Amino acid sequence: MMAVMKRIVLAALFFCALAVGSRADDRPDPVPLIFDTDIGNDCDDVLALGMIHALQSRGECRLLAVTITKDEDQAAAFTDCVNTFYGRGNIPVGVCRSGITPQPGRFVGLARKQDNGRDRYPHDLRSGRDAPDAVALLRRTLAAQEDGSVVIVQVGFSTNLAGLLASPADQSSDLDGTALVKQKVRLLSIMAGAFQPIPGPDGRPVEHLEYNVVQDLPSAKRLADTWPTPIVWSGYEIGLALPYPHQSILHDYDYVDHHPLAEAYTVYSPPPHNRPTWDLTAVLHAVRPRHHYFDLSAPGQVTVEDNGRTAFRETAGGRDRFLILTDAQKARVLEALVLLSSQPPAATVSVDP
Repeated sequence: MMAVMKRIVLAALFFCALAVGSRADDRPDPVPLIFDTDIGNDCDDVLALGMIHALQSRGECRLLAVTITKDEDQAAAFTDCVNTFYGRGNIPVGVCRSGITPQPGRFVGLARKQDNGRDRYPHDLRSGRDAPDAVALLRRTLAAQEDGSVVIVQVGFSTNLAGLLASPADQSSDLDGTALVKQKVRLLSIMAGAFQPIPGPDGRPVEHLEYNVVQDLPSAKRLADTWPTPIVWSGYEIGLALPYPHQSILHDYDYVDHHPLAEAYTVYSPPPHNRPTWDLTAVLHAVRPRHHYFDLSAPGQVTVEDNGRTAFRETAGGRDRFLILTDAQKARVLEALVLLSSQPPAATVSVDP
């Protein structure tokens, strides 16, 4: 009986390999991706970074760099912990020195956590003071890529990308920042703003001034006014409608004794707590836009008003669209978010000899 089962499993693996091989020529090239994040201010950034690594392991994207908009020393070190955990500790990490949200993050101190005199999460980058400037890293990274190929996912403040737009020519490129973005970037997928009514404490809609926008309002306004390539906005309402099930945090990450994603989530807000998946949604659309996880608004123009409100005006051929989530889409999207963020660094299939 055991021999029969082995043959069945081997046959199934063989036909799966054939099926994968037959689709290989149809599979799009991995998306060259830059992740711009305020990691340390919320735990959804960490889950989003784990998703990116899972998608890279599946051959769907290639993480070129991580740039950070939280000006706190250990944010970069913890980012390197996560990258190293997934076997990609060589991914460059850049930082800003803007003074925005400099307070210690609840979980980034895990970069200093030790067990028996050794790092719980091994990493080389010990401090943001040792990391390159984010704008310089963005310019260097973009200049090395093919024209019109790069997707940027911004899930924090607009500090780094506004700085990129304003940057002059340098040793990386003889183009200024706006021209460099126009030449190299295909899409900006951004978690910011709000484009649907947000219920207040009494259930009635309230005007929502979204955190990523108001923390660096001048940069958000500059990005909305001058960014030269298409933008898809994942508004506050999208992640709010997709709370991450805390049961997954408790059970899906226990294939190791210590997992940086699960521990960051727990330190930030201990379960039972279903945290909204704001940043994860921007990653999902950026890498899998053809999977129809979300609907898209008509084209238009997003503006950031002086009080931080995001306004959308439909215009033919407009640069901007925003994500729309229907009730019928919620279960499928949430399943994708959970499966991708909890995927182990290296998944293998083994058959006993």
